[in-house]
Amino acid sequence: MKRLQSSLMWTPLIASLAISPVAMSAQGPSDIHYDDASKVFRIDAGGVTYAFGINNVNELQPVYWGRQLSSGDAFPATMTEPPAASFDSPATTTLNEYAGWGGGLYVEPALKVTFPDGNRDLVLHYVSHTIKGNELTIMLEDIDRELFVELHYIVDDATGIVGRSAVIMNKTQTPVMIEGAAAATWSLPRGTDYSLRYLTGRWAAEDNLQKQPIHPGETVLESKRGSTGHQNNPWFAIERGDDSDEDTGNVWFGALAWSGSWRITVEQDQLQQIRVTGGFNPFDFGYKLLPGKQLETPVFYGGYSHHGIGGASRLLHRFELTKIVPEAPSLRPRPVIYNSWEATGFNVDEPGQEALAEKAASIGVERFIMDDGWFGQRKDDHAGLGDWYVNQQKFPHGLKPLIDKVHSLGMDFGLWVEPEMVNPDSNLYRKHPDWVLNFTGRPRTEQRNQLVLNLARQDVRDYVYGFLDNLLSHNQIAFLKWDYNRNWSEPGWPAVALDEQKAVYVDYVRNLYGILRELRAKYPNVEIESCSGGGGRVDLGILGLTDEVWPSDNTDPFDRLRIQDGFTYAYTPGVMMAWVTDSPSWANNRTTSVTYRFLSSMQGSLGVGANLNHWAPEEFATAKELIAAYKGIRETVQHGSLYRLVSPENGSEESVTESVSLDKKQGVLFAFLHSSHMGYPFPRVYLRGLDPKIDYRVTAISGALAKGSPSGASGSYWMSHGVDVDLRGDFQAAAFRFDAAGSNPGH
Repeated sequence: MKRLQSSLMWTPLIASLAISPVAMSAQGPSDIHYDDASKVFRIDAGGVTYAFGINNVNELQPVYWGRQLSSGDAFPATMTEPPAASFDSPATTTLNEYAGWGGGLYVEPALKVTFPDGNRDLVLHYVSHTIKGNELTIMLEDIDRELFVELHYIVDDATGIVGRSAVIMNKTQTPVMIEGAAAATWSLPRGTDYSLRYLTGRWAAEDNLQKQPIHPGETVLESKRGSTGHQNNPWFAIERGDDSDEDTGNVWFGALAWSGSWRITVEQDQLQQIRVTGGFNPFDFGYKLLPGKQLETPVFYGGYSHHGIGGASRLLHRFELTKIVPEAPSLRPRPVIYNSWEATGFNVDEPGQEALAEKAASIGVERFIMDDGWFGQRKDDHAGLGDWYVNQQKFPHGLKPLIDKVHSLGMDFGLWVEPEMVNPDSNLYRKHPDWVLNFTGRPRTEQRNQLVLNLARQDVRDYVYGFLDNLLSHNQIAFLKWDYNRNWSEPGWPAVALDEQKAVYVDYVRNLYGILRELRAKYPNVEIESCSGGGGRVDLGILGLTDEVWPSDNTDPFDRLRIQDGFTYAYTPGVMMAWVTDSPSWANNRTTSVTYRFLSSMQGSLGVGANLNHWAPEEFATAKELIAAYKGIRETVQHGSLYRLVSPENGSEESVTESVSLDKKQGVLFAFLHSSHMGYPFPRVYLRGLDPKIDYRVTAISGALAKGSPSGASGSYWMSHGVDVDLRGDFQAAAFRFDAAGSNPGH
């Protein structure tokens, strides 16, 4: 069995987690300092201070995490908490940066192991540390055995976000079974006025923002599904005190960069201290670590903002755009795309796709994507997955004539693939039934008539990389829509020893990342979308290797207001694909105007997925006009600062977002009304983030301001006086751009 291992240096560690080591370098000299007298480590960056120390029992104890302190402020030496009772030892009541399960620990451990002799006690003590630029590395060792943990801290100077991870190293002479391994534990001071935000959902209803007070005990966010999952997302935010204004207050937040089974535990202990521990999900987990080998955890990122949850999300967006996404920090705008799925389903062929491409080009689309149905014997979802050859009945001369046609229309070409899956009705499965996840002698549960290939196997990895490499090397493909349409079941790996089979949870994802990394290196101009029945695989791990994500299969424009609102708490609109599809929507049978649908989608990276064969001339005209307008604002929408002015949550009749360019020379306002009542006007909107001293002229993209509104005013006016939008009726929308006087408002 092949395992992916790396050296102990930070750069290979980050590379193995699909995040560019160049991109992770700080923009300026971050300050990481160790005080010999107090034995306290202090990290200062981006207006944030993070500190922890080596305490009196030689363990790492958190000290402070919050708004940056003065350089002259010193921390005292750390000391363990005195016993609260015979039932609560200092090991439990003292906060710990990375605790092994042992020595009387009753709270969530960061690491749990079993040694061959049955010993399960693990107590980690400080050994040494190194500081190099914006990186801090600390070595821990068990008090008795040569099991080491190397903790890594890397800080982004611009945002103050810290990436934490661990490398577990077995230097004993016998194997060690790792039964649970977190990347990090984040700690907050004792208090009773904390509230937790997190994202939940299901297929077609992703990214519902949840909020609840933090009480004693645990709140567990997790996926046991083998991938990130629709049901929870590996992101959290904790706010202290009043949160009536989204842009004020103290917020601590974090996101786990892992695309497999994961768990984040938010725990308030006996002394009302908050601990957030995240990493591999320990459910069904067992990683046999041989002598001389090591296991890397994912990276768990954490940050702090004193500008509320709005400030926290803007910091995370900036970090994602400048440090995580593959092209960071040199960002290109996402192109306007057309996807053929809702027009043709599986019934794709050369003439039909060419006709759609002509219509898409006529409205200003820049990328044409052919979806499912082009390969193998793929007529529906019962057959063909795994057989990645071009269907000769549908495309007698291969893909080249269609690709050439698309190029002649001024667009580049994209293609749908689902590399990790196989239909039992396929040549691949008939030849290699052992290649799927399975337990010997047990049923193989099909979902969407397909099974999951065991990507942890080297032969499966080689096959998947090989057919993708062949596809890209023989066709001028600029984009892959990488889909993943079911979760795991029967996650067995019969080809390896019994005590090694649970390593599938790690090795599968490592090989997925490895394939993506190799493809990006060989085909640097090919862009990739992560799709999993919508938002089933959205996390900072997959975002390190893909250019965009598909938040939801639900494209109902009103539902999308809530889905997109929740999505943007954790992820930047720059990676959020949003399609304009047909009306009435399949999700709710709701009828909306083409303008409403476009404006809803224009808050992210714009796409069109409607059946253009059924559009009327006036719909083409509206679409062409709005796509042209979008190209004049997309840099601001995709890469600017997002302000959620009015939330669509909790049955709100209104939803308002504003995006502001980084140079503050442009603002873009989107306003939506579900239904007006009793003649009341749309509430006044107060912009944020503009330069109060700059004059901005307002231009309608669609809709109108109330009669008497000025055509230009200072940023101070728009933010303090506000703006009145003229919206009445049901499912109405408007959009406006605010351009600094003297700037070029052209497209």
